[in-house]
Amino acid sequence: MSEYTGYVLPNGLKLLVHQDESIGIAAVNLMYDVGSRDEDPAMTGLAHLFEHMMFEGSANVPVFDRELERAGGENNAFTNNDITNYYITLPAKNLETALWLESDRMQALSLDEKKLEIQKNVVMEEFKERYLDQPYGDLWALARQLSYKVHPYRWPTIGIDLEHIRKVQTKDVKAFYNRFYTPDNALLSIVSPFSAEHVIKLVRKWFLPIAPAKIRFKRRLPVEPPQKQQRTLEVTRKVPASIILRTYPMAGRNDSAYYTHDLISDILGSGESSRLKYALTREQELFSQIDAYITGDIDPGLLVIAGKVNENTHLDQANQAITRELQKITRQMPSPKEVQKAKNKALVRLEEDKNGALEKAMNLAFFQLLGDASRFSRQNELYERITPQMIGQQCRKLFSQNNENILVYKMNPTENQS
Repeated sequence: MSEYTGYVLPNGLKLLVHQDESIGIAAVNLMYDVGSRDEDPAMTGLAHLFEHMMFEGSANVPVFDRELERAGGENNAFTNNDITNYYITLPAKNLETALWLESDRMQALSLDEKKLEIQKNVVMEEFKERYLDQPYGDLWALARQLSYKVHPYRWPTIGIDLEHIRKVQTKDVKAFYNRFYTPDNALLSIVSPFSAEHVIKLVRKWFLPIAPAKIRFKRRLPVEPPQKQQRTLEVTRKVPASIILRTYPMAGRNDSAYYTHDLISDILGSGESSRLKYALTREQELFSQIDAYITGDIDPGLLVIAGKVNENTHLDQANQAITRELQKITRQMPSPKEVQKAKNKALVRLEEDKNGALEKAMNLAFFQLLGDASRFSRQNELYERITPQMIGQQCRKLFSQNNENILVYKMNPTENQS
């Protein structure tokens, strides 16, 4: 990726600007440094609920989407464990409209009780449809509780309990807004055909009047202690097939081992020729599907292996087969050819992230949140330096039995026959 310009407003808002004169659009990404990890364990799901509230308009802009559509723009947002992210794409000539709308809801969001009740109902319906009424809906909630004991990654972004959402009051969302939705807790990244000087001038116009937080938010999260023994959980549900889901605590985004762990997940379960897919779906036909991936969290996350077991396969047999494949990679490091193949896949993904204006804007903001926006364009170097020896060393640490969580999510054969 080409150069970017960094700038910090006096109120603490961090701005990153990338000029691309070949495009006719502007991508505006506003990232708030707050996610579900920052919630009270007794009121989970608030960060996601508040994302919904951000589209409820203000005294100045009653209908956020309508004003954006008039400018030819599109927008969306997402919340995860670590961040809440809002993004807009629109014709470059209308960049100022996006800045006006985002600055307006940063300082004058409507937070009345009626709108809160509407969004609470929306989120509660989402919770029911996706997590209570859907097959496998509680799979990840169970896996998180098994994998984490003290860190707030132990609950999903939607929240751990429907009652947590139901009991949210107006005072709670106002306190959340005042604490987290401030310029000094946000990163604004813009990719457009305009010069940095022009963009900075517009951003100052719309965001400089917004005051920083009265009390700066300081994150103090409980640190997950090192896992010392294998954890297992078995549940039975009315689902079409049994699933074995294993998690292995791994490095966070700023750890030097993160990229090595990412390659390990690709070697194991990315692509039809990857180890787990080839051995357990094609050769042994124990699973109809199996994947390996990483959660990609800022704090120490998880390497995940998830497989859908074939109907005639005994669950113990399937579990043991996964163990054998992990033992192979810990006993004998992958060949240079296999490692290079995984690197090539990672490098292709990196290039895709650099192609679109919105992807550039999102990644600039995220890597600045990690501490260095320039690292976005240097990730290829971090992958290239990984050796088979490094893979082998990390596999021995990752796949120790004491670092293992196994969730067996069993199909109830009686219920599925009825």
